[in-house]
Amino acid sequence: MSSISATYQDDAAVQKKRWIILIVLNLFTFMSTLDGSIVNIALPVLVKQLNLQVAQVEWVTTGYLMAICAVILFFGKLGDMAGKIRIFRIGTVVFIIGSLLCGLSTSLPFLIVSRVIQAVGASMTMANSQGIVTDIFPAGERGKALGLIGTFVSLGSIAGPSLGGIIVSTLGWEYIFWVNVPIGIIAFVLGMKVLPKDLVRVKSTIDLPGSLLFSFFIITLFAGLLLGQQLGYSDVRIITALAAAAASFAAFLLVELRSSAPLLQLSLFKNPLFSLSILCAFLVFAANFCFNIISPFYAQNMLGLTPFSAGFLLMLFPISMVIIAPLSGALSDKIGSEFLTFAGLIVMVIAQFGLARLHEGSSVILVGVWIAMLGVGSGLFQSPNNSLIMSKVPRTQLGSAGSVNSLVRNVGMVVGITIATSILFNVMSSKAGYRVTGLVEGRPDIFLSGMHVVFLTSSAICLVSALLTGWRMVSIRRSKRARA
Repeated sequence: MSSISATYQDDAAVQKKRWIILIVLNLFTFMSTLDGSIVNIALPVLVKQLNLQVAQVEWVTTGYLMAICAVILFFGKLGDMAGKIRIFRIGTVVFIIGSLLCGLSTSLPFLIVSRVIQAVGASMTMANSQGIVTDIFPAGERGKALGLIGTFVSLGSIAGPSLGGIIVSTLGWEYIFWVNVPIGIIAFVLGMKVLPKDLVRVKSTIDLPGSLLFSFFIITLFAGLLLGQQLGYSDVRIITALAAAAASFAAFLLVELRSSAPLLQLSLFKNPLFSLSILCAFLVFAANFCFNIISPFYAQNMLGLTPFSAGFLLMLFPISMVIIAPLSGALSDKIGSEFLTFAGLIVMVIAQFGLARLHEGSSVILVGVWIAMLGVGSGLFQSPNNSLIMSKVPRTQLGSAGSVNSLVRNVGMVVGITIATSILFNVMSSKAGYRVTGLVEGRPDIFLSGMHVVFLTSSAICLVSALLTGWRMVSIRRSKRARA
């Protein structure tokens, strides 16, 4: 690593602008995570306008998340070598171009390619934003700043359906992408003025074998999982893809263990509390994306709401989270994070179970209560858990930890979508007596049967996470008593 004595903490001009810098970082953090979920509310519209099956149009969401997962570790490593701020800036431009192309798309293949371009830009910003904050903010404010990034990540991830519903119904589906362009340009210009030059770069080499193996693992895994919904998991092509994913992941771990400059710092996972916090984050994002992919179809097709009205109903999730997350973050500084993460997960279990009991004639008010409760639980959990993750990592590995946290979050989103749609289609197929990969006209009971099983599953996922968090809370308290 190049040894430069000057730091951003010594630069009065940078310190004066540090909160404006955080705003720039959070704008792109919010937009890049928002775009993982904002398309969900538009899926029923895209199904009709482009004459597609649900299983086909799902690639608009999963293609974006898959591309992010495939390259995010690479861009985290490249940021350490070429400069985190430089890679972040390039990422903002690529993301804006991708967003423009998405709105110009007239076919599914063009839209998916545009989404991949958008995802490459998003991954460049995601991989480096937490490292930039770590470099710029003094130790006394670093946790607060990282917590705010975590809050914007969570808000972006779950605000998509609600904001998307309002945009789709008032302007059209293209504008869920085009809205990024003016905001992105403003953020880019502001960033050019306030973001400093990179001070330190790591003298290292690109772990090309590790990068290629990890990208191959992500692509084969999620392609196998998602295509399996349409072709069936007994199809030889699906079995081959999943076997290739398992083999490439095993090869990736072997390469990383032997590499002198690994893509992924496996030593991070030697800390059991870090590993447990990362696992809980993964489970919660998977559970939340079960809700994100199913709820727009329930609101529009079962309750008969317009995209505009559905958007306002689903907005209760991010609104609840906006209120609770900052309070939870501030409270965690005083009483610790363990109890708050546990309490948040219990609230989420109850809310997901409540969603599993909804039907075609359910009151919109009751639906809103369960959605708001899910937002409260997520708000209680996310900020304290992010604080726990970063607090368990040495300062020299905060950048790597940030990349791992972003990777796990995005993998959780894809796994959540895969779990939800796989369960939904399997239950619907079983009820219909033939293979179903979309909504069945005139048979809301078939969709509701699948939806109930999806939400019971996501409730069980939250329960597993709650049990793990409860064990973590008891273990930490015991170790504190032992030291006392």
